[in-house]
Amino acid sequence: MSSVPELAARWELEDRAVARLEALLDVVEADPHAPTTVRARAEAVDAHLADSLVALELPGVRVARRVADLGSGAGFPGLALAAALPGARVSAVESAGRRCDFLRRAVQAAGLENVEVVHARAEAWREGTGACDLVTARALASLPVLAEYAAPLLREGGTLVAWKGRRDPGEEAAGAAAAEQLGLEPQEVRRVEPFPAARDRHLHVYRKTAPTPARFPRRAGMAAKRPLA
Repeated sequence: MSSVPELAARWELEDRAVARLEALLDVVEADPHAPTTVRARAEAVDAHLADSLVALELPGVRVARRVADLGSGAGFPGLALAAALPGARVSAVESAGRRCDFLRRAVQAAGLENVEVVHARAEAWREGTGACDLVTARALASLPVLAEYAAPLLREGGTLVAWKGRRDPGEEAAGAAAAEQLGLEPQEVRRVEPFPAARDRHLHVYRKTAPTPARFPRRAGMAAKRPLA
C-alpha cells in the first residue's frame, strides 16, 4: 500500500500537492455520495491516486497546460493530476449532474483553484474544441470511442492518454483505425506499475498529428452507438 508522501516523493511533487491529495482522499472517504465503490482511504490511495499519478511518466502529461478529463466521475485522474500540476488548467468533464455536484465539493475541499467542473458530454462541450494539450480518460469507453471524444478537443500536437487494463489486440486495432480517421496517431502502449500489487495496467497514448475533419464530433451518443471502427 502506498502513502501520499511516498507518491509525492516518487513523482517529485511540490509540498502543497501532498495536502491537496490528502484532502481528495478525505472527501472520497467521508462523502456518502462519492461516485466510486473504492472509498476507504487504505484502498483509494492506490486504486485512485497512484493509478492516476502514474501518467506523470509521460512527457506529454508533465508539460500539459490545458487538460480535459473526460467522464471525470469521482475525479480520477483529473483532480489528482490537477494537484500534481498546479500550472495546468484542468476541466473535469462529466455528464451526470450528481457526479458534478460531488466534483465541485471535492475541488473546494482540496483547494484546487486550477480546476473547472464542466457539466456536459464530451461531444457537446464546444468551448473545449481545439483547446486542449492533453485529454485523459479512465474506465470510460473503448479506444475507438475515446479517440472520437478526444480528437476534436485536442490541439495539433496534443495527447490523448487512456487508462486500460489487460491489452486487447482487437480493441487496439479498432482504436488505430478510428484514430486514422480523426487526425490521431497511436504513439505507444506503456505498461505501468502504479503500485506494487498492480497487474495488467497500461496507458494508451495517441498524438494529434492532423486536423480532425469537420464532421466530428458527431451528435451525442453516436460515438458509442456506432464506433468508427
